[in-house]
Amino acid sequence: MNLEQLRGVVEIAETGHFTRAAERLHIAQPTLSRQISTLETELGAPLFHRIRGNVVLTQAGERLLPLARRMLADADTARTELAELAGLRRGRIRLGATPTLCTSLVADVLAEFHAQYPGIDIEILERGSRTLIDALMEGALDLALIVTSVSSGEARAVLDLEPILSERLVVVSAASADDPFPRAADGAPVELHELARTPQVVFPESYDLRVAMDAAFRAADLTPLVVVEGAEMDAALRFAERGIGVAVVPAMVAALHPALRAAPLADAALARTVSIARRSDMVPARASAALQTLIRGVADRLTAPGGPASVVTRVG
Repeated sequence: MNLEQLRGVVEIAETGHFTRAAERLHIAQPTLSRQISTLETELGAPLFHRIRGNVVLTQAGERLLPLARRMLADADTARTELAELAGLRRGRIRLGATPTLCTSLVADVLAEFHAQYPGIDIEILERGSRTLIDALMEGALDLALIVTSVSSGEARAVLDLEPILSERLVVVSAASADDPFPRAADGAPVELHELARTPQVVFPESYDLRVAMDAAFRAADLTPLVVVEGAEMDAALRFAERGIGVAVVPAMVAALHPALRAAPLADAALARTVSIARRSDMVPARASAALQTLIRGVADRLTAPGGPASVVTRVG
């Protein structure tokens, strides 16, 4: 059974005539007759009575007709929806991103993408990089923005990673309070031992940033002075604004909060590379490819002269 046969059934039922139905279908009458004969053989029942030049449906034909109309309508709907997907008029993208990226890069990306492609829905999963990598490997995400340094060898074998920018980590504090790092005002970066003895607001252990800072303190045999632990990004920034403690955040996040004083860490290794990740064994849909292109464009602007900060640089 194919769509051409079903169209023939519908047209013959509506016109009551093989020749007129063939004319409406723009095919030869013998061709239409062969299509219907083949379908009747396949179904094992005649679909039409041929009576004195008129054609009427048999009982089997009457049962098939509404099904044929429904299947043809479904086929038309499928064509329309696929055309809309191809034309980026409809669709859905499952995007994963770390919490720090959701408050900076992702917000800019989503605003621009929605303006360009309002018919495409984006589903966001906000998690740490390790969780996002697992979701990609399981097929639960189309794209993810991750911190490349946390990806495993197994993930690298399955995922296509495209580094898009590198950003230094900065220490933010209340601009209205006494400067905890006076030398930083003169352009001097903050040393790790200075940071360790300054009251800090730190993120949950699931944050990639928390993992990186804990490792840096251990490597330097330092114990940080923590006043608040487990704060999410928005809360940590608010606590820093109120002078409760300083917080270590990515440069792009600090650039969005002019009420905070920001100073880069002295250790250049305390930086992170942000990458777009997707499964290498799956061809991206057009919507996902368009989103990936837009992410690159936003990264270019963020890292251009006059962008958020000199501590954010383009990769690749």
